[in-house]
Amino acid sequence: MVTFLLCLALLVAAYFTYGRYLERLAGADARSETPCRRLYDGVDYVPLPRWRIFLIQLLNIAGTGPIFGAILGACFGPVAFLWITFGGIFMGAMHDYLSGMMLVRNDGLSIPEVVGRYLGGGMRQFMRVFSVLLLVLVGAVFLLSPAQLLANIVPAVSCPAWVWIILAYYFVATLLPIDKIIGKVYPVFGVALVAMALGLLGALLFGGYRIPEMTTFANFQLDASSVPIVPTLFITIACGAISGFHATQSPLMARCVGNERECRSVFYGAMISESVIALIWAAVAMAFFGGAGGLSEALGEHGNSAAWAVDTISNGTLGVVGGILALLGVVAAPITSGDTAFRSARLIIADMLHIDQRSKLKRFYICIPLFAVGYGITLVDFDVVWRYFAWTNQTLATIVLWAVVVYMVRRRSNRWVALLPAVFMTFICASFVFVSGQFFGMENRTAAYLLGGAATLAVLVLMLFKLRRDDAQSLS
Repeated sequence: MVTFLLCLALLVAAYFTYGRYLERLAGADARSETPCRRLYDGVDYVPLPRWRIFLIQLLNIAGTGPIFGAILGACFGPVAFLWITFGGIFMGAMHDYLSGMMLVRNDGLSIPEVVGRYLGGGMRQFMRVFSVLLLVLVGAVFLLSPAQLLANIVPAVSCPAWVWIILAYYFVATLLPIDKIIGKVYPVFGVALVAMALGLLGALLFGGYRIPEMTTFANFQLDASSVPIVPTLFITIACGAISGFHATQSPLMARCVGNERECRSVFYGAMISESVIALIWAAVAMAFFGGAGGLSEALGEHGNSAAWAVDTISNGTLGVVGGILALLGVVAAPITSGDTAFRSARLIIADMLHIDQRSKLKRFYICIPLFAVGYGITLVDFDVVWRYFAWTNQTLATIVLWAVVVYMVRRRSNRWVALLPAVFMTFICASFVFVSGQFFGMENRTAAYLLGGAATLAVLVLMLFKLRRDDAQSLS
């Protein structure tokens, strides 16, 4: 319990300390005109109140990531608490806040366009394809996971039927102006998500559960040799620690923020809130099943289904009524993230092709192929989709971190806040390629880590050359 409470306190304190420090580094100015005022179009560029934007951003970035990922990551043991806490503070929330400020100061453009301004035209083209791929993967993941949960709640309606129902909703929500459904309904869902987390926290604190302490770095996975903590834990728990998906969602709110001083609560605050949700779910998953080992065994007996664990935990800790309410919160999060994933994909394509989004017909033309591909992906095994989504997600976060490094250099501000996380995540993503059976699956772990390190060093050298060139250009 002590480890959990300490991590929880650190996350909350970080918003008022490290978050404020980053705000000073970024030079947030309440007098600066934001995109929603300058580029108002009544569709995507629409000013919204800060409290509403915060709740929408939290829902957009959450999905099932800080829930499913935290449950699966908890199988590694209490070390998951450390990654969620320190990753959330120094990587995820920093990534979300500084990239969010970049977006606000670049007209709220989609992330590939903004990254291209800092990492070059080649990376812009790569990011356009890579980001759309990630967003369609996210849309597919967030079609399947709520459909599975809803099929458990309402067995009379099959999972495929729920997929079609959710897909129809996605299509409508993606086409409509942001203030019609997202701006009105999502804050309610945001409150439900927060209430669900608080309910589980209460059950943890007062329900007699024993939360494991951080006394060992042992790996509690059933087959620990095939999924080493480094780098697998850092890929498994993405949302809740650091997630590239967030940078694809932030343009939606960057187009609605009233002034730059709101960005700390909207971007840094939403990410810290997501880390708190992930921390709670990791703790309750271990406590409910008698420890990380018990959680691993229970998941192994049920096909590693995080959806099954959510259903079991919610009903077991909060009772039937509370369990249903908690499940509805869990269902709302992925549905809202799924439709904004498709919305973000539409904006990326529209920005890339310079297609005016005031026209409903033009929005329709972009959406049709996106939803067709997304539905096709739902026909693939969920575990396969989730695994590739997780690595793609963290790779995108790494690219955005490097863009933030360049942004900070050009501002002549503290580059280290982004540089160290960028190097770390580059190593994690590179070494995962050599370690994981999804890619090369090398049995010689030392060789795999050395190759990951070599790839990281190569990226670092290339970026140092770029940073030196940028420094020279800024002085000339």
